Amino acid sequence: MASLASLSTPPPLSCRKSLLLLHSLSTFSILKKKYFPSSSSPTLPLLDRKRLLFPPPIRCSSSDPTQNADSEPKTTSSSTPPPPPPSPLSSPGDWAYRLCAGLGGIGFLETTYLTYLKLTNSAAFCPIGGGTCGDVLDSDYAVVFGVPLPLIGMISYGLVAALGVQLTRKSLPFGLVESDGRQILLWSTTSMAAASAYFLYILTTKFSGTSCSYCLLSVLLSFSLFLITLKDFGLQNVQKEVSLQLCIASLVVLTLNSSYSAFRPVPPRNMDDVNLPYFTTEITTPSSPYALSLAKHLNTIGAKMYGAFWCSHCVEQKEKFGQEAAKLLNYVECFPNGFSKGTKMEKECLDVGIEGFPTWVIKGEKKSGELKFSELAESSGFTSDEVTQSTEVVQ
Repeated sequence: MASLASLSTPPPLSCRKSLLLLHSLSTFSILKKKYFPSSSSPTLPLLDRKRLLFPPPIRCSSSDPTQNADSEPKTTSSSTPPPPPPSPLSSPGDWAYRLCAGLGGIGFLETTYLTYLKLTNSAAFCPIGGGTCGDVLDSDYAVVFGVPLPLIGMISYGLVAALGVQLTRKSLPFGLVESDGRQILLWSTTSMAAASAYFLYILTTKFSGTSCSYCLLSVLLSFSLFLITLKDFGLQNVQKEVSLQLCIASLVVLTLNSSYSAFRPVPPRNMDDVNLPYFTTEITTPSSPYALSLAKHLNTIGAKMYGAFWCSHCVEQKEKFGQEAAKLLNYVECFPNGFSKGTKMEKECLDVGIEGFPTWVIKGEKKSGELKFSELAESSGFTSDEVTQSTEVVQ
């Protein structure tokens, strides 16, 4: 029985052997019907009957065992990490970066031109308002702690333009990522907008009636860059940065106030908050023959220089002429009694409409600021043929 049980459970057969077995059984059935039509079926061996009643398990497999192993379905876990969540400072469209680069480039060109004029002491070309823009560009407000204001603007606009280009190309220096560049861009435009708002206040209060096209263009560019950056950041991100932006704007205004408090600006007509006694400043530089001849010519045609005793630019203008030539100038002191509460400028100065010191009136034309000899000669019609030796000038 043990051997019979072991024979009743044969090992699994391959597909080819199973098909041969089925073919043999089919042939046996045909022969049975042919030769034993009425009799009962011949007795099969016990082994064959067991195989008919309990067919062996059939497993169709390839002759190559490794192929079956490869065909088994495999369940593998993906090693690719899930995508990171989107950054709160999501990358904006390139249009904002291109606008910042373009507007920053325009501001850079404008301030570069003004820096050149400031460093070379040249007169600015004023397309609107005639020569009045020179009153602002040559004033004490055009310098911050001894640094020309156009130079500071040139650096600021250059930084914004460079950031716009690099953000467009997605290639920031020093290992910075795009979110860092956008943050620096926001800080820069915030400080520029705060400074422009402060200077716009100065322009409307201290230089009323004066037109400065370069100043207005800079204000327009600064506010445009600031608004573009705000739109790029989005309202939610801006709300997170609002406290820092207020700190930056306050710091800019305090810095400008500290710088301008170091000098006395052009006073208004009513000196309510100033109490300063009159004093004189001695001119010590020698006069050149050209300066003597020019001063004599200006005196002859009735040109006048209006100034104030505390004005440093007035002193520098006289120093250019020298000690002897300065005495020949028709100089009008607008505050001969000093500054005190309620004191007004001299009537002659009020009639001229003085907005800053020094102010020249040559042949009925008013020119503000410290002028070069070439500008004075051109305005007065002075030529080099009139140059004489200083000994020939009437003392």
